[in-house]
Amino acid sequence: MGAAVTRAVTPTAEPARTGTALVHAEYHLFQITDPQGPAADDLDASHTGLVSADGGAIEVNTGIHTGDVHVTVEPHAQRPDPDSGWEEIAEISCNSLSGELLVTSFMDDPADLPSLASQGPGWYRLRVHARSRDRVVDQTTVDEAVESYLIQSWPAARQDALLLKATDAYGAQVRAQQADDTIVIDHEDSLDTQTGRERDILHRAERGDYS
Repeated sequence: MGAAVTRAVTPTAEPARTGTALVHAEYHLFQITDPQGPAADDLDASHTGLVSADGGAIEVNTGIHTGDVHVTVEPHAQRPDPDSGWEEIAEISCNSLSGELLVTSFMDDPADLPSLASQGPGWYRLRVHARSRDRVVDQTTVDEAVESYLIQSWPAARQDALLLKATDAYGAQVRAQQADDTIVIDHEDSLDTQTGRERDILHRAERGDYS
């Protein structure tokens, strides 16, 4: 009787539970937060123009100033291939202390989306894809969401940030800034608007500092 043939099972890059939701962006960003991680505060996105991270604190830069954006999350067990049909793609590493990485905005509860830390606590690689950031730059009122984001995640050791694709004008503008610079877009009806000042007020309000 011949020996039984055992076939190795190769892990696939198919995502675990995925989800899509509208997420409210404020001050040109939304967040990915770890309940036990540090609060996202003045992180530098200039290295990719799309996403920044410091441990478990992550900010994704949006073209729209305030309004809803479409966000899809895909948690994976191993590295998937990038989706080349997007305008901007960047990767960054983050450490999840609690085993949860949740998409949220500054003032709202986490969106109804799966956790990006699908394998529990530890280091993850996040790949953020963006589309249509140039269509409503700096706007605060739109009839419907036009920007879209795809966020893929998988367990991986910490690595440097990586810009995989760069084609939109907003990303080029963000990458051109120094870490402490304010991105200012002038409009006739908002000449006094400065993103840096607004975000400073917001961050202080989050900490209960109303001085």
